[in-house]
Amino acid sequence: MNKDVIYIDVDDDVTAIIGKIKKAKEKIVAVVPPKRAGTLQSAVNLRLLDRMAKADKKQLVLITNNQALIALAANSSIPVAKNLQSKPEIAEITAVAVDDADDIIDGSDLPVGDHANTIKVKDGTRATVGATAIRSDVVDSLDIDNPNDENVSEVLAAAPAVRKAARGQKSKVNIPNFDKFRKRLFLGIGGGILLAALLIWMFVFAPAATVIVTAATTPTPVSATFKLGGTAATDFKAGIVKSVSQTEKKDETIQFDATGTKDLGTPATGIVKFSTSDAATAIGGATIPAGTQLTTTSGLVFTTDSAAVINSQNYQNVQVGITATVSGTDHNGASGSMSGAPSKISASIVDTTAGGTSKIVKVPSSDDIDRATGQLIGQSTDAEKKTLSAKFTNGEKVIDSSFTVDRAPAVSAPAVNAEATSGKATLTISTTYTISAIPSADLESYLNSSLSAQLTDTNSQKVYDNGIKQAGLSNYKNEGGVQTVAVTTTGQVGPKIDETTIKNQVKGKIYGEVQSALSSIDGIKNVDVKFSYFWVTKVPNNINKIHIEFKLENS
Repeated sequence: MNKDVIYIDVDDDVTAIIGKIKKAKEKIVAVVPPKRAGTLQSAVNLRLLDRMAKADKKQLVLITNNQALIALAANSSIPVAKNLQSKPEIAEITAVAVDDADDIIDGSDLPVGDHANTIKVKDGTRATVGATAIRSDVVDSLDIDNPNDENVSEVLAAAPAVRKAARGQKSKVNIPNFDKFRKRLFLGIGGGILLAALLIWMFVFAPAATVIVTAATTPTPVSATFKLGGTAATDFKAGIVKSVSQTEKKDETIQFDATGTKDLGTPATGIVKFSTSDAATAIGGATIPAGTQLTTTSGLVFTTDSAAVINSQNYQNVQVGITATVSGTDHNGASGSMSGAPSKISASIVDTTAGGTSKIVKVPSSDDIDRATGQLIGQSTDAEKKTLSAKFTNGEKVIDSSFTVDRAPAVSAPAVNAEATSGKATLTISTTYTISAIPSADLESYLNSSLSAQLTDTNSQKVYDNGIKQAGLSNYKNEGGVQTVAVTTTGQVGPKIDETTIKNQVKGKIYGEVQSALSSIDGIKNVDVKFSYFWVTKVPNNINKIHIEFKLENS
């Protein structure tokens, strides 16, 4: 069902609310009170609004969650809904626990102020407590549709005064919000402290200055050769500089094709018989040792498996086994006489030889291994060198020329002339990589000592730059376990300028005064000043806040 919604302002009185209800076009009028109920805190006002709405053939619905207003609406039989979408219903009348007796006025029981005496009551009844008050049954007797009814106009006119009287003396006093006052006070104090701290920091702690002095310097070369001392301390006079090294050992491998061939078959075998017809040989005896090579008339070579002994009792048909010197079937079926026996002794094969087989396989040859070794050694070692150099993590100066590669003898698997079942073989070389470096602090110490030794007057000259950034290390040698390396660089030597003296000369001065004061010093070519912040225009008086930076004229 359609409804009109009326929103009540805190300042709206009963007359204004009645006017809004009468203007509503729908039969159901939803009244939404403000957070602080104001006019609707009075039961008298609620009954007036409900009576007026019913007279205008409209149904009044109060939209609120305020328990006190809900209780007053229940007393006046006015439906209540929690929100505009909820179903309105008349709440049960319960005892309302009122937090502050001055907040809610039940017009049916309490006096409404001095204006009660100004309202005529038709039934002649009136309750008085100190001042006259309006009874709730007076409201019920009002003829709200009769504009000539004096009681109606007087009640409406008295409504603001009734509310004011109901609120009591507390509402008449404008009590300041001390929470807001304290919050603003604390914020003001905090802001003042922060402002004071900021000003102190800006003008006491923040001011600082960097004085940049360009000194006239002379390039001074350094070229020397020194020994790498390992863990020994750097000693300029002894020509020794401490050094460190990194080492990595790994097996380098390469796979290659086995191009050699070998017959791994079985050799042919047979029996040979020795005989002699010479009496002296028979009487004197003879021994034919094992391994004696015997050759057939067709050129096939065999060796005896055991020794054959000829004597006076056994000089005819002395038999021993023979084996072909190579595998294969070519030595099968050999027969007949054989050469190679001692003088006056004959040899011939008994029956024929047999059992020889052939099996040709791939084997690594010496040439294969030499070729694979060359390929492995020829591979780049830049990656290993880079890996070793990366292990120096403390700013050491790496000696590139000290990179060495130590290789053990190559090992082939399978070995030379051994069968390579897949036709492939692997060559392995155990390799050790080494590279040396010099700690930056030790190299700087050596360069400083070398440059200092070249100063003509240590009282008036100093080393401004030892040249370590441009230092080059080369010509590494390792002879008999003694490692040497050459260093070359160019340092900068110039006049000695005391920093403390400069700080005392520039403190408290502005930019132009600083330039004027320092430009007159011998050896200073240019002066510049950088202040810490834009509002700082003067060098601090505290020399601890002054930093001196030297620049080189020839840098």
